[in-house]
Amino acid sequence: MPPIDLPFERSEYDRRLALVRDEMAARGLEALFVTDPSNQAWLTGYDGWSFYVHQGVIVLPDAEPIWWGRNQDRNGALRTVWMGEDRSLGYADNYVQSTERHPMQDLAGHLRALGLEKARIGVEMDNYYYSAKAHSALCESLPDARFLDATALVNWQRTIKSAPELAFMRKAARISEKIVDGLLERVEPGVPKNEIVAEIYRDAIRGVEGAWGDYPAIVPLLPSGSDAAAPHLTWDGRAFASDEATFFEISGCYRRYHAPFCRTLFLGEPPDFLRRAEAALVEGLEAGLEAARPGNRACDVANALAAPLEKAGIERGARCGYPIGLSYPPDWGERTISLRAEDESVLEPDMTFHFMPGLWMKDWGIEITESIRIRDHGPAETFCNRPRQMFVK
Repeated sequence: MPPIDLPFERSEYDRRLALVRDEMAARGLEALFVTDPSNQAWLTGYDGWSFYVHQGVIVLPDAEPIWWGRNQDRNGALRTVWMGEDRSLGYADNYVQSTERHPMQDLAGHLRALGLEKARIGVEMDNYYYSAKAHSALCESLPDARFLDATALVNWQRTIKSAPELAFMRKAARISEKIVDGLLERVEPGVPKNEIVAEIYRDAIRGVEGAWGDYPAIVPLLPSGSDAAAPHLTWDGRAFASDEATFFEISGCYRRYHAPFCRTLFLGEPPDFLRRAEAALVEGLEAGLEAARPGNRACDVANALAAPLEKAGIERGARCGYPIGLSYPPDWGERTISLRAEDESVLEPDMTFHFMPGLWMKDWGIEITESIRIRDHGPAETFCNRPRQMFVK
């Protein structure tokens, strides 16, 4: 096989593993089974579109991690993880989507061989990739083990980004800028939405000089007019129309690292209510960036955003941001801190967020957002550099 092209130096993976092991020890865990593909990649480098079947990483306190998954995907592990060949395990294909056996029965055999049949084992209970059936099968196969909820244990260790991770996110941001520049140039009344999405993907995957484009964890979102009240609509073949606003929620992606970026485009002359909403939103966004300082709390950012909106008579109940970094579908968030009034998590240098104060009202919507880094001092750094405004064409 050719040499493995790891995204990071081995020392970076050692640093990550040490953080996870310290938290395991604090919780009294003798092993951790990680199923989130983002967490698998963060710990081992594993990168493949195989998360539709059962797979995971076994983290041990005193030995290298073990990647476990479908046998044909073990070849992908051998080409992407930093561990040796003996630290990758595969199960037979007759376990896949079978009504007679479950892959967790195979995993249980490996855990038993590691002497963990009576161990305290952490699992990611609230996770897209760990099903109720998987948990049931694992518990039945290892009745003397104790399985504890370790949801987001690894995610929380990912909150403060290393310098190499930040470099990847800055490359993703250059791709995000390219995507937004392209769509602002191409969108016109009468142009079908799917044609614009095709160009978005072309720009995203071609990337920029020095950074090829990876696939983002979320597809482009671009609802128009009254549909913009619904933030998670995708696209169809209808054409863009005059006298409508469309927000575009996209992200460049480089080696699985994201920099989400949203801007709104109005075709025609915007009505006064939308201009007033734009002004309040931008004022709140800039106030939130000012509040996003080390030592402040997540709620301080949300409250700074809320004040100008409330003054303008706009009620907004949703959270306004979440951590970002390395992600796989279906979500580019890290699922830990939320920028909202109830979250008192303290902001620390090199935390990264999508500051996402979208407005989704009864029959209209607008998004102007920034991906940010908490600096050592002062207001947040924005990864992208484009005007904070609703564009008009």
